[in-house]
Parts: sequence; C-alpha cells; structure tokens
Amino acid sequence: MASIAKPLALLAILLGALPAQAQNRAAPGAGNFYCCNGGRICGDSLPEQCRGKAYRIYDSKGNFLRDVGPPMSADEKAALLLEERQRKEAEDKLKEQRRKDQALLDTYATAEDIDIAQRKAEADVNLAIKGTEEKIESVKKRRKKFEDEAEFYKNKAMPPEVAKGLGEANHEIMTLQELIAVKKNDLANIKAKYDADRKRYLELTGGKSAPAAKTAPPTR
Repeated sequence: MASIAKPLALLAILLGALPAQAQNRAAPGAGNFYCCNGGRICGDSLPEQCRGKAYRIYDSKGNFLRDVGPPMSADEKAALLLEERQRKEAEDKLKEQRRKDQALLDTYATAEDIDIAQRKAEADVNLAIKGTEEKIESVKKRRKKFEDEAEFYKNKAMPPEVAKGLGEANHEIMTLQELIAVKKNDLANIKAKYDADRKRYLELTGGKSAPAAKTAPPTR
C-alpha cells in the first residue's frame, strides 16, 4: 500500500480540485491519469505542461502503470535509426548465411563430393584454355602467310589485303590471349570457392579438416 499512497494522495487532491463532472469521469474504472514534475502536475489527459517531458501513467485507482520518457533529440533519433539499421543488416547477413549453409548441405552429401565438383570445374576451364591455345596456333599459321608476303614489300607499299590480314590476325591473337588470362583467373576463383565450401562444410558437419583437392595443372 505504501507504493501507491503518494499517487492516491495526488489523485485525491486532483479529484478534489476538479468539477463534479470531471470527478465522475475519474471514478474507479474510468480513464488513466498522467503526471509529471514529480507528480505535481496531473490530468486525465496529458497536461500541456507535461508535453516534451517525461511523465508517469496511473490508472484511476492510483496504481502505477508505466513511465514514458521525454521525446528523443535529433541526435538520439539518428543514433536509434543507425542502431536499428545495423541490427537489420546483421539479421539479414545471418539469414543469408543460413541460406547458403543449407544450400551447401543440400548440394553435397560428403566432403569428397566437393573435391569431385572442384576437379570437374577445373577440368572444364582447362579444356577451354587448351581449345583457345589451339586457336591461337591456327591464327599464327595464318598470320605467317601474311608475314611472308609482307617480306616482298619492305621497300614499297604493302597491298591493302596483306596489311589487313596482318592486322586482323594480330588482333585475334591478342583477344584470344586475353581470354586465356580470364580463364586462368577463373581457375584461381574456382579454387578459392571450393576451398571455402570445403572448410564451411566441415565446420557444419563437425568433420575433421581434410586436405584440399589437388588442382588440375593449367594446360600450356
């Protein structure tokens, strides 16, 4: 009873100061009361003097219901928004990791399956590299014919078709060499991907770390 004595006294003072119509509204079972400034200002709706301040809410019997803090400052609102955004980002990151983990477990039955998939992916890229290297050799043979013809025109104007043939062959060789560089970068990415998949798979399944799959040597 001591915990509500003060609110009851305040309400008694408030009720005594209110007209009869207001007292009827504040009878037991009516609305709540809002007090601020240590209970010196109260009303059955939030008093104007309490706006922008912390206040307490009591029921019509003087029982404390809850505290309401003062409005947040602009800096506090910004900090709260930042905290909420960071919390949401962390939740999204965790959700995405769980999705990836489940996909990993659904894709591979054992760690050895990851080794098999890595070897296949590397073999496909190496096959593409080999095919590109064969194309380069073919273009080089074609370019050699134009180079031989160009020997006859060292001291005079080269026929347009010879110059064009040389230029196209050089451009094609350069393009194919760039493609090989891309494919070799793909091999590095494949290794990194499957190494990460293998490590995470073993973490999820509680397996002991196994040696990484041997990388297929690039075709030269």
